Amino acid sequence: AAAVSVARGGAVDSASAASPLTDLSAADAVRHMTHGTLSAESYASALLARCASQRALNAFISFEPERVLEAARARDRERRAGAKLGPLFGLPIPVKDSVNTKDYPTTGGTPALRHFRPTEDAPVVAALRDAGAIVLGKTNLHELSYGWTSNNLAFGAVHNPYDLKRVPGGSSGGTAAAIAARLAPLGVAEDTEGSIRVPAAFCGIAGFRPTTGRYSTRGCIPITPLFDQIGPHARTVADLALFDSVVANDWSPLESKGLHGVRLGVVRDYWFGDLDPEVLRITDRALTRLQDAGAVLVEGAMPDLARLIELTTEPMQNHDVRLELARYLRLYGANVSFDELIAQASPDIAATFRSDVLPGGPNVTSEAAYDAARDQYLPTLRRLYQEYFSRSHVAAMVFPATLVPPPLIGEETTIKTADGRSLPFEVAVARNIAPGSTVGVPGLVLPAGLTRTGLPVALEFDAPASTDRALLGLGVSLQASLGPMPPPRGT
Repeated sequence: AAAVSVARGGAVDSASAASPLTDLSAADAVRHMTHGTLSAESYASALLARCASQRALNAFISFEPERVLEAARARDRERRAGAKLGPLFGLPIPVKDSVNTKDYPTTGGTPALRHFRPTEDAPVVAALRDAGAIVLGKTNLHELSYGWTSNNLAFGAVHNPYDLKRVPGGSSGGTAAAIAARLAPLGVAEDTEGSIRVPAAFCGIAGFRPTTGRYSTRGCIPITPLFDQIGPHARTVADLALFDSVVANDWSPLESKGLHGVRLGVVRDYWFGDLDPEVLRITDRALTRLQDAGAVLVEGAMPDLARLIELTTEPMQNHDVRLELARYLRLYGANVSFDELIAQASPDIAATFRSDVLPGGPNVTSEAAYDAARDQYLPTLRRLYQEYFSRSHVAAMVFPATLVPPPLIGEETTIKTADGRSLPFEVAVARNIAPGSTVGVPGLVLPAGLTRTGLPVALEFDAPASTDRALLGLGVSLQASLGPMPPPRGT
């Protein structure tokens, strides 16, 4: 946690602070605001100033500083009046612009929803507000959450804080960029196939995709209810756990007992092939650090994993998105049809939908293939995971989150590795994150270090379903052993 100097009279003295207010963790900021050593207005002002200085990131679609300040002043009045203060008291939180908010548009990053204003908050936003949080703004994303770059042709590309020429990952790229660049310490993201974890990996922050169904996804622009899941971005696992406690209403204490004797699974034949040399170097160094801290690496195998992913992950999403998007538009009164939405979509998204989603497209999932995926292959995949964890007795499996560091904006077909090899973009970015979200197990991404050119590389830790608090407790020790992540230059 950042050190903060407290001035005479009990107020945070930002001029003499050992670290700026924008370096505070969410938990530290809430503690200071709750105790009155930092006003909510002062803290919001510091974050808003930081947002203004980092406009080049294009992290936000909707951003209204005066609305944020008004809410912060209201929090200060509540504290002075002796009101009961929630566990997120005064904390401004950026929210991915695919999650409904009653006082901001919810665009999904797509032109047809540019002016869509839902009448009520999604349950996750309502829970955050009830806990005292403030919506900082709505963050930019890959259009309709259908990609991993956040190179949004309708609202502009989001830029990676570590290198503005590179992608921050997607689809929750705006939230990840905001957290990495110290625009806020905690944010709302969403993950169907890596949309929390890829941006966390590329932006050098922590990301948590809980067990599917742990948090409500009502009021969120959908792809498929089988895989969709909201989750947080933060810079510390402790802040991820705070979010989890509020949204899941699970206040069970984290058990962080260190790593001595902790078994971590390594499945090399799927997750460790074709790695960029820098990703491999940093991954090997990180695994050595975990072993030095007492962790035991358990080598294993998951036969048939690649085939089962090919038969389930994308076919099921491409089948369900047409039905689920149409249902969302009707349910929340968007006053636009699915066909109108796609007709107005950016060229890249429209082309993907014509190819993979709309009837008659060359890659559309047939009803027979979907039924087989849902009723045969997905249950088989889930059993494969259950049997692996039962057989290996590992607390979590560990692997590099992506095969490559953050690619250049526009480098979205083929990626050149540091040693000159070419990888298909989808393989390089999505191969490793696809299994966890398809199966629905909790996944934690933690930064492992920077490449020699200063780009983030991350590890992912996937644990058995419904062991979310145990994984977060383990994550505290994992993060301590992996060491601190250098911030982006200029932060």
